[in-house]
Amino acid sequence: MYLELAGAAPKKVIFLGMNPGPWGMAQTGVPFGEVSVVRDWLSIEAQTEKPEQEHPKRPVQGFACARSEVSGRRLWGLFRERFYTPAEFFREHFVANYCPLVFMDESGANITPDKLPAREAGPLFKLCDRALAGTIRLLKPQWVIGVGAFAKKRIDLLDEKPFSTAQILHPSPASPKANAGWSGEVTKTLVELGVWK
Repeated sequence: MYLELAGAAPKKVIFLGMNPGPWGMAQTGVPFGEVSVVRDWLSIEAQTEKPEQEHPKRPVQGFACARSEVSGRRLWGLFRERFYTPAEFFREHFVANYCPLVFMDESGANITPDKLPAREAGPLFKLCDRALAGTIRLLKPQWVIGVGAFAKKRIDLLDEKPFSTAQILHPSPASPKANAGWSGEVTKTLVELGVWK
C-alpha cells in the first residue's frame, strides 16, 4: 500500500533511513512508520501478520500498537507541516530504509545494523547495497539524503552516484540535538542545500 501511494518514478529526493524501529516500521511496514501518521495522514491501515519468532517484549501489534515511534512522528510531522497532503509530498519525495529488517538481543533491546558483528553485517550490507542501488535506478533522484550518519555512509559507498548526496540530523530522541528543534534544523539544512525552497 505504501509503494502504491509513494513509489511512482521519478523522484527528486529520496530520504534514506537505517532500518525499522520496533514501534514504527516493525508495526506498520512503512519507513519511520509511526502508527498514527501512517493511519491518519497516509491513510494506510491493514492487517499485520506476526513473525514466526516474536520477542515477548517487542510484540508486533500492527496498527493496534499504542507505543509512539518518536523518530517517525518527527520525520513525517515535518513533511505533513510542509506539504499538507501525502500526494503533494510524494510527487517529488520518497522515504526508504537501507535495511528492511529489525534486530534485537535476548533482552529485547534494539540492535541497529551498525552494531551487528562483521560476519553478519558483511553479507547483509551487500544485499542492502544492491537493493538501494536498484531503488535509486528506478526512482532516478536528484538527491539521496541520509537520515543520520549511517545512512549517509551507505549512500557514499555506492559505486555509481549520478545524484547529489547530503545528510540530515536523525530525529531519534537519543540525540540531544534532535530534542532541541529538530524540525527547524532539518528545514534549514534542506533549504541551504537547495533541496527545498
